[in-house]
Amino acid sequence: MDHLNGWKRTGSCNYLNQSHLGRQVTLMGWIHRRRDLGNLIFVDLRDREGMTQVVFNPEHAPQTHQKAHDLRSEYVIAVKGKVGPRPEGMANKKLATGEIEVMVEELKILNQAKTPPFLIEDETDTGEDLRLRYRYLDLRRPCLQNILKLRHRIYQLTRRYFDQEGFLEIETPVLTKSTPEGARDYLVPSRVSPHTFYALPQSPQLFKQILMVAGYDRYFQIVKCFRDEDLRADRQPEFTQIDLEMSFVEKDDVIEVVEGLMREIFEKEKQVSIPQPLPRLTFQDAMDRYGNDRPDTRFGLELKNISDLVQNCQFKVFSDTIQKGGQVKGINAKGCATFSRKEIDDLSNLVKIYKAKGLAWMKMNPDGIQSPIKKFLSEEEITDIQERMQAETGDILFFIADTPEVTAAGLGALRLALGQKLKLIDPNKYNFLWITDFPLLEFDSEEDRYVAIHHPFTAPVEEDIPLLDSDPLKVRSQAYDIVLNGQEIGGGSIRIHQKELQSRLFAKLGIHEDEAKLKFGFLMEALEYGAPPHGGLALGLDRLIMILAEAASIRDVIAFPKTLKATCLMTDAPNAVAPEQLKELKIKLNTEK
Repeated sequence: MDHLNGWKRTGSCNYLNQSHLGRQVTLMGWIHRRRDLGNLIFVDLRDREGMTQVVFNPEHAPQTHQKAHDLRSEYVIAVKGKVGPRPEGMANKKLATGEIEVMVEELKILNQAKTPPFLIEDETDTGEDLRLRYRYLDLRRPCLQNILKLRHRIYQLTRRYFDQEGFLEIETPVLTKSTPEGARDYLVPSRVSPHTFYALPQSPQLFKQILMVAGYDRYFQIVKCFRDEDLRADRQPEFTQIDLEMSFVEKDDVIEVVEGLMREIFEKEKQVSIPQPLPRLTFQDAMDRYGNDRPDTRFGLELKNISDLVQNCQFKVFSDTIQKGGQVKGINAKGCATFSRKEIDDLSNLVKIYKAKGLAWMKMNPDGIQSPIKKFLSEEEITDIQERMQAETGDILFFIADTPEVTAAGLGALRLALGQKLKLIDPNKYNFLWITDFPLLEFDSEEDRYVAIHHPFTAPVEEDIPLLDSDPLKVRSQAYDIVLNGQEIGGGSIRIHQKELQSRLFAKLGIHEDEAKLKFGFLMEALEYGAPPHGGLALGLDRLIMILAEAASIRDVIAFPKTLKATCLMTDAPNAVAPEQLKELKIKLNTEK
């Protein structure tokens, strides 16, 4: 193998154009493609910035040409030569360097390469497991390199923005105290304090509140967080947040700062103008109109409540459900009266996944209404339903009758499925939305206790505080989520900054004084030393990048992701450790299954 011996690159494999004709250059990179035409050998030389065609000509440099016969895909080489124009009609308009080529005079083979298990190309049908096993090869693909460049730009833009807004970037600990609340903690044993454990932080929540108590006023951090939870396409056991906290603020102050960051990111990266202020919906309005608290507003198909119209009807599925405190809601699928029985059955099976018992329907055919439930409804009831749902000839109406929670979940899923099936969703559109006025608490019947919708440090709406004792489920929180195209990309709240109110909420959550002191004693103590009103938000950076990059999976926007089983196929982590390490940590494994 050759060595550099003082050779230095004059630039990347993407910088040359006609302005460099006649110039001597030195390029280095990987062989993307090699074409041996006998007399001439062409090589597409690739680095992270792009590709340049280099040419080996026996008449120009016979020894170098002979050496080039040994070149293969993914060899690492360095070349010196002169920039020349491509022959007439041979320009490649897909490449930034497509109008030139480099006539090679000298060649260094810096390293050879085995034949890769898959082609280093954007379009690949190679299974994800194989690509993750050889992630260092997968990361050579231009599409992934472009995503990581995008990620880098968002990091830098974020830091500049918060610096200009007066925020300080402050790191918080990675080894901290276990305060399980929500997902399970990842635990790290301590060698110097046997039989004790650190936890990897699920978020910097407590530390950023402490920083506000300490007087740092405006904090931000691009931070790693860890949660031991079941995974899916948009989750990872370790993920990255853009985290911020502000003192002496109310909800609108935090929202304004976050909107400013979104405006910067989307104007610079997507050349999209983000409206200011962003639209807002209360939690209840979102559930009533869309069936979930992170609605995709790029299309209509809003839910309509017809409970008042059918509460006394002869169709017992409707009337009995309403009498039991449930509701009947529906969606008008415009122009879809042509749906086949199979298509309707498929949609019915979809809503059953969300615990709905079934899906009633009514077709608005040219020759009249077709529906299995038509005979149970009066003409007046049918007319009222049509008017409420703005039904016209050619439409089909779908209905679910169940508890408010099941009805919302089923119709929310049905709405999204119809939006996709009918191609109503514009992929080039970016619809932001704030969801506000979440309930503070919900009741967990399995555990027989109240639990926090967001986290136990979220402040209630001031006027609702008296309801904490009399009607806890009616208490609204000062929480807010930011939604983009049907995905929650961030969430935050105004925090409780008074110990008395925090203790009161802990008690309502079943966290009694001794447990609160054990888990959160340092925060409770800090609140007694002059804590300012404060609030903040955390943005899911990985999810945001996934949307910006139009990636199918969150794993495509993380350099070294884990699988759905939280394993790294490249490094084979997690793995067993030596008995000596366990002994040093005073840990004995229970190997029983």
